[in-house]
Amino acid sequence: MTATEYRTIGKQASDEFIEKKSRFIGYVKPVTTQEEAVAFINEIKSKHWDARHNVYAYVLRDGQTRRYSDDGEPQGTAGIPVLDVLLKENLTDCVVVATRYFGGTLLGTGGLVRAYSHTAKIAVDAGGVITMKLCKVLRICCDYNFYGRLNSLIPECGGVIDGTDFADSVTVTFKMPVDSVDDFERKLVDLSLGKFRSEEIGEEFKNF
Repeated sequence: MTATEYRTIGKQASDEFIEKKSRFIGYVKPVTTQEEAVAFINEIKSKHWDARHNVYAYVLRDGQTRRYSDDGEPQGTAGIPVLDVLLKENLTDCVVVATRYFGGTLLGTGGLVRAYSHTAKIAVDAGGVITMKLCKVLRICCDYNFYGRLNSLIPECGGVIDGTDFADSVTVTFKMPVDSVDDFERKLVDLSLGKFRSEEIGEEFKNF
């Protein structure tokens, strides 16, 4: 991933399975701060206060933060396998909590690693992986004659229109992935014979 895009989780979700009578429940949520991650972990711990273990891992873009906890499982058999799933999927800005209700049968070191890896993977699959791309937020003021062309050109170049203001002229606000802006500008100048250009008013990440 470059600095202009990153992979994360699309939505909060959960999934579960049974392994030798132990019930494993995987929860995942997109987060952007350590406070959000910790709040979610505590929420799941409260919900499953009677579970034997509430293992977690999270990765944040902010400060390249990576945290995990085995929560009482043998060292290296729980938190690290959960974190590894996030790292192998190249995910960031997300948290996974893997809850285990002990079923009475010991799984062994290898069994625990596989079980917690699978718990994280099914949670990630349930949440869905999305790619966030850095976009320029742009604005163009044009006449009504050119508006139809502009309305087609923006999505054609990979942009997404946020709003259109109709007054004496038309003002269109939209997002365009940073790596598509130069191509868009060239086509805009060609189409309008140099009459219209975009004005940059900000930048933000958007799901594509």
